[in-house]
Amino acid sequence: MAFIGGGNMASAIIGGLIRQGMRPDQITVVEPFAETAAKMLRDFGITALPAAGPALTRAQLVVWAVKPQLFSEASAPVLPFTREALHLSVAAGIRTDSISRWVGTERVVRCMPNTPALVGQGMTALYPCPKVSEADKALVEQVISTTGQSLWVTQESQLDAVTALSGSGPAYVFYFLEAMTEAGVGMGLPQAQAYQLAVATFAGSASLAAASTETPEVLRQRVTSKGGTTYAAITAMEASGVKSAFIHAMQAAEQRARELGDEFGKS
Repeated sequence: MAFIGGGNMASAIIGGLIRQGMRPDQITVVEPFAETAAKMLRDFGITALPAAGPALTRAQLVVWAVKPQLFSEASAPVLPFTREALHLSVAAGIRTDSISRWVGTERVVRCMPNTPALVGQGMTALYPCPKVSEADKALVEQVISTTGQSLWVTQESQLDAVTALSGSGPAYVFYFLEAMTEAGVGMGLPQAQAYQLAVATFAGSASLAAASTETPEVLRQRVTSKGGTTYAAITAMEASGVKSAFIHAMQAAEQRARELGDEFGKS
């Protein structure tokens, strides 16, 4: 396997692969930034290449873990060595028609992961080009399974919604954790305890939702007795328009994902 880029998402996948028995010498990484390359060596024993070279020709799968605005530029020196490989892109917003043109093949899978992949709790949505075989899809699933769960979407445009929901989603959770912790401190709790309570509440509630067959609306209603403390909190949030503001924020993220494809996919 080869990785173009050695940042957080590449590290999440590489770490998962090594935990499942893949050897560092089976992985080639192209990473021009010295600090990131040093981390790759320190964490995984992989000496990253500063630029693309013939070592890439042995890769059956090339994972593109580059920023959207750098994809086109990064692909040019890689192209001569990877035409026969399957390509997996984690670059937000960049559509498969652009990727296929840049990498010289239609064996392209585009995916949208999220940062909990760093601890094996990620959620990744996948979209295959028509030339991607069932064997190719199985390989991609095997790789992504090292970072958490995955699902296939039927339309590429759905990946923009995925980006808004789960791709950017961890930031929303952290945003609420900030607010809950700040509120807890304001009500007299030590910051460490307020944060511990907030994190445990999110983790436990997510586990409960995953284990339940009931809708989140029903689960919410079960802990919202009319006239009680939770009712007071939910009523205050509804009065402040929290839900509609949150939906609007996700729509803004979806729109930006589309814009990234338009902006950086033209080259």
